[in-house]
Amino acid sequence: HVTVTFIISFHPPSLIYSFIHLLQSQQRERQGLDIMSIPGSIDDTNNAPANSLVNAMLTDLYQLTMCYAYWDAGKHDSPAVFELFFRKNPFGGQFTVFAGLDECLKYVQNFKFTDDDIEYLRNSPAFVNAKPDFFDNYLRNISCANLKMFAMQEGTIVFPREPLIRVEGPLGITQLLETALLTLVNFPSLVATNATRMKLAAGPDKKLAEFGLRRAQGPDGGFSASKYCFLGGFDATSNVLAGKLLGIPIIGTHAHAFIQSFNKLQEVETMKVNGTDLILFDKVMNYRNNILVGYRKYGWAETNEGELAAFISYACSFPSSFLCLIDTYDTLKSGLLNFVLVALALNECGFQARGIRLDSGDLSLMSIQCRKHF
Repeated sequence: HVTVTFIISFHPPSLIYSFIHLLQSQQRERQGLDIMSIPGSIDDTNNAPANSLVNAMLTDLYQLTMCYAYWDAGKHDSPAVFELFFRKNPFGGQFTVFAGLDECLKYVQNFKFTDDDIEYLRNSPAFVNAKPDFFDNYLRNISCANLKMFAMQEGTIVFPREPLIRVEGPLGITQLLETALLTLVNFPSLVATNATRMKLAAGPDKKLAEFGLRRAQGPDGGFSASKYCFLGGFDATSNVLAGKLLGIPIIGTHAHAFIQSFNKLQEVETMKVNGTDLILFDKVMNYRNNILVGYRKYGWAETNEGELAAFISYACSFPSSFLCLIDTYDTLKSGLLNFVLVALALNECGFQARGIRLDSGDLSLMSIQCRKHF
């Protein structure tokens, strides 16, 4: 056997696609692996990858130059096996959650080079001396019809140096799949593993929501993170598109901009709680000026009134899902107190506040300080 190992460092865990050239047909151990045969047709447009960038051209140039060299030497149809695995668990942990298999299968099922792809490659400097038949016959008609894939079930807990995916087929086509399979498994497995670690740390009774779209590595990074956080154990996402396309529950609060758009309490004096005839402002003021007057040390009457107005407005609009961002001005001396005032008033109206959101500062310390008020 001839063994060649490839390593990438896109994100930990580093995934490896290793190749074993089979000199003869042989039986291999299948235990723990599910076979996934690739249909002969690659025209299944209803089962395309989530991102249109995932196609045959999503590869490194050296995959194509190797493929040409195989073809030129008459080795492109030799039987081959590639295995995708990793060497070390991420985050210094003891396990990895395998993810990304569904997109790998869609990629393989739809693998083909378009006429435009072939013309681009034909005119690439790397192929200036290449034989035309490679493009006109081999690449134009290349297919995954004779490919077999064996894989762990997506979402499985996996460990270093065991195959996650095994690809069997002609050497040329199996080589071309390497780069895309790695990128389709690497980031999803990292995100799913991190999500599972967070879920284990938080405990089974805690609900976790993913809120990373605005800081993600582009739209696809954000969409993939939403998807694979859910696979890893999260309960919801703020990503509306992921909610629509994947059926993940969506959740959200408001931003600092919403708080800053209010300046005075007079803006919400007559607002009614949605679905009722109840004016929330009067009840909030009763708690602030009368009921809680004995607890002056907390400074109920000294909070930011624009922020309080924003909380009242949001509670009137969303009484059954009232959850506030409380660190716009001063978390403990304003935001938290304003939330308590509105939550108490909302409770009188028959609605229960959902909670608070901390977005800055020492989150551990602030969460402990805030909990003392409940």
